Amino acid sequence: MEGRKERGRGYLGGVTVRKIVVSVIQITIDCRIVLIHNGAMHLRSPLAAPIFVFVIATLSLQGQAPVRESSWDSRADLPGIDLSALSGSEKEAALKMMREMGCTCSCNMKIAQCRVEDPNCGYSKGIATLIVRGFSEGKSPDEVARMVASSPLGKLRPQPKLLEDPVQIPVAGSPVKGPETAPVVLVEFSDFECPYCAKATGEIRQIMAAYPKDIRLIYKQFPLSMHPHAGLAAVASLAAQEQGKFWELHDLMFSHYRELSLAHIQAWAQDLGMDTMKFAAALDNPKYKAEVENDTQDGEFAGVNGTPAIFINGKHFNGPIALAALKPILDEEIKNSHPASRQ
Repeated sequence: MEGRKERGRGYLGGVTVRKIVVSVIQITIDCRIVLIHNGAMHLRSPLAAPIFVFVIATLSLQGQAPVRESSWDSRADLPGIDLSALSGSEKEAALKMMREMGCTCSCNMKIAQCRVEDPNCGYSKGIATLIVRGFSEGKSPDEVARMVASSPLGKLRPQPKLLEDPVQIPVAGSPVKGPETAPVVLVEFSDFECPYCAKATGEIRQIMAAYPKDIRLIYKQFPLSMHPHAGLAAVASLAAQEQGKFWELHDLMFSHYRELSLAHIQAWAQDLGMDTMKFAAALDNPKYKAEVENDTQDGEFAGVNGTPAIFINGKHFNGPIALAALKPILDEEIKNSHPASRQ
């Protein structure tokens, strides 16, 4: 959702370039590097030895402009794709094809873009793997393209229904906001480290404000394995719920989803006035980890394969999470909830 989910898409606001400063810094053990290129930011893993890198810092005194989440159209590596068997020219040809060939998962993106922005997509991974195999076997670009087209992955996946059939989702004990009598129950499966979930929180806030008496929001945990701090954040949110601070910590963690860490989460708990000793103990309580696992399993049973995912009265919504897109559906659900409207 969010146009797509993570399985999904989104971006954060960046800065308008007013001044470019180039500097050389030394990165040592336990440091992380943020590389900025082509308007994209990527967080690399800790380094094992000191190196020198050039950092291009963009500074602005006025205005903001979107910064892309990825540079799929220029990067020389793709998540989950091993290019080491290819020669230089073969790798160049393979990447060119991945940047030009559309993914068949109905995402409306190119293979390379889908790999970068949706690493969980089996379609783009399978097709990219076929492309690498074809070029490693000495096939020409035309032969590789025909090989992909003739494979099961080469056929476009049918678009899912905008609103799927209703399913039962257990919600007892889940964080909730909105009136109990609301005709629309909105269940959200989300990940605190997902950038697209972070963007969706603003959209959902607008939706709730537009329907203050008609929507009840229920939050379900669905931390993705690709996000190293998502599981911790999920447990922390439930520990905060125990002290009546779920939504406050929810908002803080999504506002700082790039900065999630144990130290930061504990500091936010203190800022929110929680009993920090009780909170710290709850983080190690297996009860909350089990609740997160149960929520994730509930999502999988309901057909969730990425975040954010929302269900409207039990029906999985496959469109963008935005007020304009959801308004016709919400209005119809509200109308159908009143017996007089069905006479």
